[in-house]
Amino acid sequence: MLNKSDRFADSASKIKAPFEVDPTMLFYSPQENVDAFEHPRIAAYLNWIAEDWTPPPGDPRLAVIIPCTKSKPYPTSLEHRAINGALLASGWSPDGQGKPPDGLYEVLDSGDPGNPDNNPQLLDVGTMTRDGVSLDRIVISEPLGLVPYTHVYEWDGGQSPSTSYDDPGLFESRGTSVSPWRADHTATQTASGRWTWGPAERSAYVLAHNTLADVIHRTLSRVGSRYRAIAAWTSPGLTHRSFLMGQAQRKQEGLPLSRMGTDGPAPLHGVCDMTPGIVDILPTTDQMVQARTDLAVRLEREGRNHSGGAVRGIYARGDGHDTPLGLPEMLTHLTAWLDGKTQQAQ
Repeated sequence: MLNKSDRFADSASKIKAPFEVDPTMLFYSPQENVDAFEHPRIAAYLNWIAEDWTPPPGDPRLAVIIPCTKSKPYPTSLEHRAINGALLASGWSPDGQGKPPDGLYEVLDSGDPGNPDNNPQLLDVGTMTRDGVSLDRIVISEPLGLVPYTHVYEWDGGQSPSTSYDDPGLFESRGTSVSPWRADHTATQTASGRWTWGPAERSAYVLAHNTLADVIHRTLSRVGSRYRAIAAWTSPGLTHRSFLMGQAQRKQEGLPLSRMGTDGPAPLHGVCDMTPGIVDILPTTDQMVQARTDLAVRLEREGRNHSGGAVRGIYARGDGHDTPLGLPEMLTHLTAWLDGKTQQAQ
């Protein structure tokens, strides 16, 4: 039987020095995500982000919400380095108030895009600016709701909780998001070793999902007037996108409207159910189709396999960037959205 302690080494390896994993903040299943809301540090953080956090001073402002990552702190991940690299290349620059702690660059591979000799701004979490417009990067996270980039390294006078947790718990499709050591565990294991959720996992998923959607909505509805526009850059089909989408969008993209839990079907809701249009959810389905077409063209140009199956596989893996969100063919749509909103804000 798998024990929680068996997963500690893997979780600890995801946290980059000088930061360290907090062994009390390891949440491997929907049930443990629900428990996370009672963790003193996380409960305090959720109350702060929902009720007290305010964007830095200055106007006009835009915001882009980007996903949390298995590597922490988030900017060290391949996905965030691709996103931040695209923002830097399109003219956005951090204000220098969010430089990484000493030693963080050293965990990156030599010659990597995050190497300071190549781009010392890539791990800077400060507010970005361009043409008189400010851009706030905000991470969408389970179990933290939203993490402003300016608080990725530090929060409340110490190490930010976003640097020291591990939570792969809300993705059933990965087949590992279970806690078989718990008394309320109902998942079943297939011959391949993958797990399928049972009613307890699905009920806890709905509770965790809707709780985080509520926290995110409370935050965005409170601070939304500070922004000319807010975009969410979230992967198709994943929970981050579901936190935000309203019923119509969820149905259009094939995301579940409910899950069958211990007491029957339990409905899911998202931020845009409560305030339609509060956030622009990107990339759109049309943009995803265009990105795959453009990816096929690049693969052919580079002399790589560009068959339909190869394109689908490379697209799903992000061509080395963890998810499709880091593909250059996809990121052109994010930078185009920012270009348009920047012109409107000036």
